Amino acid sequence: MRKRSVLIVGAGIGGLSAAIDLAAQGCSVTVLERASTVGGKMRTVAIEGQQIDSGPTVLTMRWVFDALFASAGLDFAAAVPLDAASVLARHAWDESARLDLHANLGRSADAIGDFAGAAEAQRFIAFSERARAIYRTLEGPFIRNACSGPMALSRAVGLHRLRELWQIAPFTTLWRALGDHFHDPRLRQLFGRYATYCGSSPFRSPATLMLVAHVEQDGVWRVRGGMHRLAQAMAAAATGLGVQIRQDCEVGEILDDGQRATGLRLASGECLYADAVIANADPSAVAAGLFGERARHAVRPLKPAARSLSAVTWSMLARSSGFPLSRHNVFFSGDYRAEFDDLRRARLPREPTVYVCAQDRGDGFDEQAPDRERLLCLINAPATGDRSPFDASDIASCTSATFKRLERCGLSLQQQPEQTVLTTPEDFHRLFPGTGGALYGPASHGWMASFQRPGSRSRMPGLYLAGGSTHPGPGVPMAAISGRLAAASLLADFASTQPWFPGAIAGGISMDSATTANTPSP
Repeated sequence: MRKRSVLIVGAGIGGLSAAIDLAAQGCSVTVLERASTVGGKMRTVAIEGQQIDSGPTVLTMRWVFDALFASAGLDFAAAVPLDAASVLARHAWDESARLDLHANLGRSADAIGDFAGAAEAQRFIAFSERARAIYRTLEGPFIRNACSGPMALSRAVGLHRLRELWQIAPFTTLWRALGDHFHDPRLRQLFGRYATYCGSSPFRSPATLMLVAHVEQDGVWRVRGGMHRLAQAMAAAATGLGVQIRQDCEVGEILDDGQRATGLRLASGECLYADAVIANADPSAVAAGLFGERARHAVRPLKPAARSLSAVTWSMLARSSGFPLSRHNVFFSGDYRAEFDDLRRARLPREPTVYVCAQDRGDGFDEQAPDRERLLCLINAPATGDRSPFDASDIASCTSATFKRLERCGLSLQQQPEQTVLTTPEDFHRLFPGTGGALYGPASHGWMASFQRPGSRSRMPGLYLAGGSTHPGPGVPMAAISGRLAAASLLADFASTQPWFPGAIAGGISMDSATTANTPSP
């Protein structure tokens, strides 16, 4: 029987995940990637021959990748060496106010008790229990499933568990819910930061995002050799299954025959034809007509005001002193609400919160860092890279405010301009066209936001969607799940139209669940 053929636009985590599943099910798969490397947003910046992680810096939900590799008869642990983090992150508000969160819940509670008092430690335990309950309510029906809306989620959860569904607190903001859990404003700020993991504001996002606390508590992993090794291992797994990955290969148009997607026209003019196409690109790029006028109506456009946050980043080799860096560090602003008010008004924050990934560090306070260590410094920024890019004076003021915040917390960095690479929302827009620099697709503002993300199936039959801007949401494991859901939806559609019935995809994602994939309404 003829092999079904699939073309995948983009070798990001979602595209590679879909390629692995489809090839394991017997499809002929070709992945087209316009960059010279795989990984998409999982990018590195090279400075003097050293690779600095400058996209995602942390791996959670390891089970997603264990299941993906196992479904193809492969061993994830053998392909991607990992180290479990014992310190999740180090947090600072000034030179003396510092707090570590640990992988061990009891150690975190003890640290919070020392930092803010025994009552706050007890409140943290209660908060963690609630975060775990929210996650467990949503993992099967929503995260692993191609859920199409509130009613579909209610049916998937089941009538006997509707009380649990109400307790995920979709109608309360994260900031307000955290005020119920913590009395110390610094802890409210710390856990409010989880909204930024999906590029959103804690003042506008639903309290459901408390589940991120459980995701981290369930395990944070460091990839030996850097995060990009994960993308390379996925690409190697795909090619080992027969997938062809063509890099430096830009797609110009999604082709169709008036009824369904039939292939791709490359920027070079070459045409490729297939039974189905997966766009592992931001749906906004499709809606903007970057893949042709006929395809632009396949997804609903995202209004600029609904975009998630972008970022300003500094990838650098630098000498650090004065602050005991861990791998992951957060230096909080003095006025969190003012920071997000600036972002909402499309301004760079005048006093930003700064995340620093010290890639050469582990968990200890007394580790000997290299003379010049690899650092990624990041602040949140509005996604206006396509409309009103920031000028040199804006960036200079932002840079000054960022490094002054670090100094107020005791961290001094000595860096040279030639050993620092700056990336702005405008740069992110160039890297990921159609987004304005938004790094997470739509913002998670309001209780319906999660249901409004595009699902696996587009409005154009034969064209499927994957990536962190689609369901179930942003983040490395979520992007991988999106690729698996796209593959499952595609295989289910193949099976419904032809006498060809591949088996269910392992790891909790099946073609049965994929048949409920959400299709944007007209």
